[in-house]
Formats: sequence, structure tokens, C-alpha cells
Amino acid sequence: MSALAAWLAADDPAPWVVETSGSTGRPKRVRLSRDAVLASVRASARRVGASGQWLLALPASYVAGLQVVCRSLVAGHDPVLVDDHASFAAATAAMADGDRFVSLVPTQLHRLLDTDAEALRRFHTVLLGGGPIDPALRRRAGDEGVHVVATYGSAETAGGCVYDGYALDGVAVALDADGRIRIAGPTLFDGYDGDPGLTAEVLVDGWFRTSDAGRLDEDGRLQVLGRVDDVVVSGGVNVPAPAVAARLREHPDVTEVEVLGVPDEEWGNRVVAFVVGDLGLEAARDWVAEAHPRSWAPRQLVALDAMPLLANGKPDRLALRSSALEEGA
Repeated sequence: MSALAAWLAADDPAPWVVETSGSTGRPKRVRLSRDAVLASVRASARRVGASGQWLLALPASYVAGLQVVCRSLVAGHDPVLVDDHASFAAATAAMADGDRFVSLVPTQLHRLLDTDAEALRRFHTVLLGGGPIDPALRRRAGDEGVHVVATYGSAETAGGCVYDGYALDGVAVALDADGRIRIAGPTLFDGYDGDPGLTAEVLVDGWFRTSDAGRLDEDGRLQVLGRVDDVVVSGGVNVPAPAVAARLREHPDVTEVEVLGVPDEEWGNRVVAFVVGDLGLEAARDWVAEAHPRSWAPRQLVALDAMPLLANGKPDRLALRSSALEEGA
């Protein structure tokens, strides 16, 4: 915390370097200027309509945690760390009076609604990002009186830069011809540390070319469809893994789901569902086929007691793929 406070107060600080999660491969080291971080801090406060103390429930080494610390410091408060307290509720009780804020990933929100809904209700806003958000989870939070704002962004955009589908002030969102999301504005990173080649690939004419596909509604609201490489080509059929996962999350006996493609000798790639809950393969295939072409249905289901997570709370996709390959061997 003290290092970030000094960085925010320095005359001309060097960029702060944060790593991406590495959920799909080698982590990248992202160089963020203080101006980009502060632009994000200020735009976020304007959008939610308030500022105040933040609760740190994510690692500060990743961009979401970095922003929690900076937002709290800029608002004049040291952040409260969940890890310094016996529970989420205890950490919430230790916060100062006034507007309170926290950033969570969907898995955290799901679990906290079971155990700490009363504490969650004490927050002005819960920012929710880091992965697909199940509409049922969002509705459940609303029913519990928890104010949730869904965010989209990355380390390269200094964290969430699209709130509930709409870009923050100063941020521009556009789509390439293939539906890839592009982002421009004052929150963009300076480049990847030690990798000018990759920087040149993704920073083009002032725009950051993300790895995600999207759709813009008539009113300019962004819908994130998933990673560009989340389309699994299986038996010559293009299967959008996020759409399959979203359908499986609607099943009443499922609590968490990820859907990925893994190499397969017969199909080229097979669609694999990783499920926390009480659902078998044939039932899963039938459930998907009720809403989508049956060719989209998973050909393998890996039952999990808990979703493997990275330190930042995102699903560990590499670990999931390894488990599917081991089980299917």
C-alpha cells in the first residue's frame, strides 16, 4: 500500500507494471502510467456517483486489486484488507462510516451471497468483473438488496472501463469487422514490458485490440460474447463456448460452469463442460440441445467439487484443460 501511495504522489513516476492472469497462457507484464490509472479512478467514481473507502478482496498484484487500492487512496482512505480479518463480515465492520465499495469476481459473489449477504448490503456498490456473469446471479444479488455493477476491462485498460455495458466517460468502444472489441481512451496502457512486438500487434492507431468478441446494441450498449478463440471448431461446426456455458448455468442443479475445447482425434476439438453441481453428460447434452443446435452440446463433462481458480479469482483454464485430457485419455 505504501509503495502505491508513494507512486501516486511522486512527481514523475515510471509506469506501474502489473501482470495479466495468465489464465490461457504466459502472463503478460502490462505497463500502466499513473495518468491512465487516475483516469480510470475518476471515471469510475463519476459513473457510480460516489467515492469512499474500498475493501480489498482481490490480490493487489493484479489490476482489479491495484485499482481498489488507488480508488481508496484517492478518496482519502486506506483500503481495508479482507485477509487482515477473520471473515468478510469482520472486514466490512472495520470499514469507516460513509460510502463503501468492493470489487469481486462472480465466484466470490456467489459464495458471499450464501454466507455474508448482510455484509454485502452495506456497500454502496459491488463492482463485478473478471468473467462471465450469470444473469441468475445478478438477479439473486438484486433480490438480496446488493447493488451490483457489471464491469468489463483488462489490465491493458487499467481495469474495468465498461460498466453495465456502457463505456466510462472518455472511453471509446468499437468493433472490428470480425466482431473483435477495440477500446480507446485515457485509461490505455503504455505497452507490454519487454515485448514491443506484441505491443505493436494490439495497440494500433490509438486503439487496443482485445482478445474478446462483442456486439453493440442499437443504443451503444456492449455485449461481450467471449474470447475470440472461445469458438470451438468441433467436427466442422463452430461452437461458441460462452453460449454453451451460459445455457448450462441456467440449469437448476448447476452452480458453476466453464466450457472449453480440447484436442480430440475424432472431432479435431471436443466441447467439454466443467460443472460444479449435480448434472450428468446426457442430461447436459439434452439441456443444451433444448436451446441450441445439438451439435453444440458437450461431448465430455468433467464433474468438479469446486472450480479451480487463479489467485485473482478467475477460473484456471489451463488446469481445466489438463483435467479434461487426463480424464479423456
